[in-house]
Amino acid sequence: MLDFLKEPVLAIQEFFTLTGNAIRNIFRRPHYPDDIFLQMDDIGVGSLPIVVMTGFFSGAVMALQMSRALAQYGQIGRTGMVVAITLVRELGPDLTALMVAGRNTSGIASELGSMKVTEQIDAIQASGVDPFKYLVATRVAACVLMLPLLAIVGDACGIVMGWIANAMAEPITLTRFIELGFRRVDFTDFVPSTLKTMVFGWIIGVIACFQGMRASRGTRGVGIAATSSVVIASLFIILADVILVRLILVLFAR
Repeated sequence: MLDFLKEPVLAIQEFFTLTGNAIRNIFRRPHYPDDIFLQMDDIGVGSLPIVVMTGFFSGAVMALQMSRALAQYGQIGRTGMVVAITLVRELGPDLTALMVAGRNTSGIASELGSMKVTEQIDAIQASGVDPFKYLVATRVAACVLMLPLLAIVGDACGIVMGWIANAMAEPITLTRFIELGFRRVDFTDFVPSTLKTMVFGWIIGVIACFQGMRASRGTRGVGIAATSSVVIASLFIILADVILVRLILVLFAR
């Protein structure tokens, strides 16, 4: 009668098992630093072009819209402040996480899924190597370490492009634009919003690895794992953002 619950309950159990193994294996030896750096290059440097483009376009659109709205009140000089606060506090980290999730979760899930259906993971385990440590922990660690750096790059690109778009409406130097923009941005704005991307990185890495390690039924299962990892990771990032924003507002209320 309750057979329909077996599959989701089993999936939840496997997810928490993989999460626990990933946490434990990050701090256990051996650490496989070469593989972590390789994944950091693939996930971080490989995602740099799309993060830069997203930052540029989001900053430009925001500056164009805000400068037009603020011009009605004679406050066009505050465009930099609005762009900086919006990007640093919320839009920059969120868009960066979603772009990285869209690019990397499908790749990680399909890579591990292909290894699973071709029994390469079983071969790794048979050789005495822990696949959770060698395959999962390295990718999760790379996602956690690279997301804050990518978020900073995205914020910087958005602010620079915001200045260019704002300068079209009102001539202003980049130094003045940044000075006005960061007049209201302080430690409690920048650090919590940047560090929360580490949670987003954890979500991306764990969900991508979880979907890949559960892939079955040949190439079709690999495709399903890749697609579902993108959708689930994006939804969990949005959900986690709501929770983290509320937590940040409580802890850093002014």
